[in-house]
Amino acid sequence: MLTTQELLPVVLTLAAIVATYFYLSAKKEILNPKVFKSFKLIEKIPISHNTSKYRFELPKPDDVLGLPVGSHIAIMAEINGKRISRSYTPTTPEEDRGHFDLVIKSYPTGNISKLMGELKVGDSVGMRGPKGNFVYKSNMCREIGMIAGGTGITPMLQIIRRVCNDPTDKTKINLIFANVTEDDILLKKELDEIAKASPENFKVHYVLERPPSESWDGEVGLVTKEMIEKYCPKPAKDVKLLLCGPLPMIKMLTTATNELGFQKPRAVSKMEDQVYKF
Repeated sequence: MLTTQELLPVVLTLAAIVATYFYLSAKKEILNPKVFKSFKLIEKIPISHNTSKYRFELPKPDDVLGLPVGSHIAIMAEINGKRISRSYTPTTPEEDRGHFDLVIKSYPTGNISKLMGELKVGDSVGMRGPKGNFVYKSNMCREIGMIAGGTGITPMLQIIRRVCNDPTDKTKINLIFANVTEDDILLKKELDEIAKASPENFKVHYVLERPPSESWDGEVGLVTKEMIEKYCPKPAKDVKLLLCGPLPMIKMLTTATNELGFQKPRAVSKMEDQVYKF
């Protein structure tokens, strides 16, 4: 029979396990996939003439958003008597605490994007998540080709960060990032820094419709089948192609990638798809 002194470590261990269980059980979830929760805007930082970074407060200073890499959140608002929602991917690093950031381009004819452009610090917005069928896992494939337009860079950035911050992840990523002008290139400084720090994992290729001058050394025009063939991996079982951008661009890319031998993506992408549309 064990003595009191011998039982003490066992009792303390069990007590710690029970306390941890109840702490985790009681811990309030930040996001809910079915219920819209209110988040307060605490900072609004203009990035370009029509794009801003919106910083929202989390319930506690040590909270992390906890959104799976590759997933996104939905913003809901009532506009002209109708409930409308749009999906966005936070640009905040996974480890950031107390807040999360959304980079959003506002369009004059937009619904949620226009509403976001009119937000003032202190206003609150309803959000729910996670949403989407894509959740990144380390070394899930040998190589990833990414093609993004405008704010379509946001889900790509989360995956790029995860791969390049994990020394055990050997995935190679090539990103084609298309914009109208150089000023429209969102998060360019961070992308360039990652590419410089992790050349074995990540390369970025910029495409501009209206380049600044003859000194521009990137691609010019719209993303073409030839550009995809030049920079992205060839179709294979251990390769994925990720697309995110304006609808006309995605339609054009769907045709181009199919002509290059990639499997035709479904209307709503699934995790197992070779070509995934965010």
